[in-house]
Amino acid sequence: MAIIELKNITKTFEQDGKIFDAVKDASVSVERGEIFGIIGFSGAGKSTLVRTINLLGRPTSGSVTVNGKNFLALSEKELRQERKKIGMIFQHFNLMKSRNVFDNVAFPLKRSGLSKEEIAKKVHSLLELVEINDPDILLCDEATSALDPTTTKSILKLLKKLNRQLGLTIVIITHQMEVIKEICGRVAVMEKGKIVEQGAVFEIFANPKDEVTKRFIRATSSLTKIEELIEEDSPVVHLEEGEYLVRFTYIQKNVSEPLISATSRIYDVTMNLIFAEIEIVQDAPIGGTIAIISGKKENIERALQHIREENVGVEVLKNA
Repeated sequence: MAIIELKNITKTFEQDGKIFDAVKDASVSVERGEIFGIIGFSGAGKSTLVRTINLLGRPTSGSVTVNGKNFLALSEKELRQERKKIGMIFQHFNLMKSRNVFDNVAFPLKRSGLSKEEIAKKVHSLLELVEINDPDILLCDEATSALDPTTTKSILKLLKKLNRQLGLTIVIITHQMEVIKEICGRVAVMEKGKIVEQGAVFEIFANPKDEVTKRFIRATSSLTKIEELIEEDSPVVHLEEGEYLVRFTYIQKNVSEPLISATSRIYDVTMNLIFAEIEIVQDAPIGGTIAIISGKKENIERALQHIREENVGVEVLKNA
C-alpha cells in the first residue's frame, strides 16, 4: 500500500525574469515500509520534488497524498500535525558534531537566563513536540554526500536497521549510485526536472534505458575502464589473431550457472579474464567480466550465443 503518492508534480520558479520548471510532471508512488531512492545529477530537481512531500515546497500543480490524506487540502494546523510524522535529514544540517541531539537543541538556550533544569525541561518538550525520534516517514536529502566511505556505510546500516525494525518508510535523495545499490529497493532517476526512469534497483542497474542512467552506472563501474585501455592501446588489450575482447554483464537475477568455466569446456575455447566486478544488489549478483576469448572462430561465436541465451549481456569490444 502506498504511503506517499505524488502525481504530475510541477514546480515553477522565476529567476532573473525568466520562468522555469524545476520539476515537471513528475509522479512517484512510495510503498509503506520501503526504502525508495531518487537519484540525479546536481540541479536535476531531486530536492525540489521531495520537499513537496511535506509541503516545505508547495507544487505549482499536481497532487500530494501522504498516509491517505490530500496534503494540499489541509489547513495550516492540520498540516503541522501531519508533518510531525515526517522526519527530514537535510544535506547541510549545521549541527555541532561534538554534541548530541539534546546538546544541539540546548545550545541556543545557554544565554537565555533559564536554569539547567528549565533548559532540560524545554529541550525534552521541544523534542516531544516535533516527535523527532518516531516518524512514519524519513526524508533524507543527500544525507551522506559529505561523509567519508566508512561513516557513510555506518549511516546506511543504521537506516536499514530503522527500516527493518520500525517499518520506517525512507525516501533518500542522492547523486551516489553506491548509496542506491546499498540501501534502496526501488529508484527514480531524474534529469532536468523530469523522472526519466524508475523501477527496481536491480532492473535499473542491469538494463538501464535512459542515457542519464547509463552515465551514472558508467561513472561507478570499473567495467567501463576497458574503453580507456582500448583507446590508450594498452598492452592489456592487445589481441592475437582470431581472439575476441568481450564484456559480459548480468542482466537478470536468475544467473547462477558458472558460465565461463562451463562454456569454455563445452565449446573448447579459452577465456582469459582481464578483470571483473561483481556486486550483490537485492540478493542477486550484478556486474560483469572483461575477457579475451581464443579458439576457433565458429566455436567462439557458438560460445557467445550460448552465453546470450543464458541471459547474460555480451558485447564484443574488439577482435583480431
